[in-house]
Amino acid sequence: MKKIIKIMALGTLLTASSVYAASVAQCASCHGQYFEKIAMGTSKVVKDMRLHEIVDSLKGYRDDKDGTYGGALKGIMRQQVKDLDDAYIDSMAKLIKSGKGIQSEESASFAAAAAVAEKETYVNLNEGASDEKRIKEEDLAGKKAIAEKDFGLRKTDLYSEDKAIGDTTDYSRPAPGSSTKFERAFKDAPPMIPHSVEGLLPITRNNHQCLSCHMPDVAPAVGSTPIPPSHFTNYRPETVMKDGKVLKEGTAMAAGNTSDIKIAKAKKGDTLYQGRFNCTQCHAPQSKTKTDVANTFKADFTDTAFKSHSNLADAMNEGVE
Repeated sequence: MKKIIKIMALGTLLTASSVYAASVAQCASCHGQYFEKIAMGTSKVVKDMRLHEIVDSLKGYRDDKDGTYGGALKGIMRQQVKDLDDAYIDSMAKLIKSGKGIQSEESASFAAAAAVAEKETYVNLNEGASDEKRIKEEDLAGKKAIAEKDFGLRKTDLYSEDKAIGDTTDYSRPAPGSSTKFERAFKDAPPMIPHSVEGLLPITRNNHQCLSCHMPDVAPAVGSTPIPPSHFTNYRPETVMKDGKVLKEGTAMAAGNTSDIKIAKAKKGDTLYQGRFNCTQCHAPQSKTKTDVANTFKADFTDTAFKSHSNLADAMNEGVE
């Protein structure tokens, strides 16, 4: 009878593994394949927690209504479990404590990338981006004869679709907190997202997980880049229609011209300005894909410090008469 009960229990656990593995795999991106890691340098080692402690913690994040439960990562955790019922959480906890590990494709890369988390290192986006040999090969003006396949971006026979296959877009990156940051492509360029965005997008009014790690009061604790002062400032000029004229900052604009104006009086606030709410309108993950055409752009920095940092808030009107 005991043997039958054990077999039934094992069957229940294996069922939980198949049903809930996808959700737990997302947890593994930060906590490790065997939940052996300290997520973002602040969490407990989950594998060392008792089963009831895991369950109580997950339910604590889920049921927290006033934002008082948990530490620096509570924003992320709340988003992960806010829609889970008790049975789901119980099954996830059993899977975590089974010790089987989460067999996700990205687990190995997450573990390998964790070593860079403590270092202030940056990947040079511009290194190798401008390939002189490729630029010369693609310079059609310098050729006496041009093959038909060189006319378009597809670089294949124009009369057949058999070989017209685009490159696979690969956005795989280490988990947040374990990735190497990218240098700016140019001075004051919006920094590119260096980590995986799986489960973080799309950004919506009710689901904005970027804020969980990048708000200035949280960023130091998790080792992330804090949202800069410019994102808490409204730079848009006050624009109204009056007597059939467009007034910007109280000044009537010329007919058809509603844009040629010096930066408006900055209106600083204590909360994130809503015009900056959608992070991915400027910040984007990087794809490991060869560009369709050769890159002739070469960055020029007035100060090497701007390769890793920005002074946009101070330089907003730089060069404006």
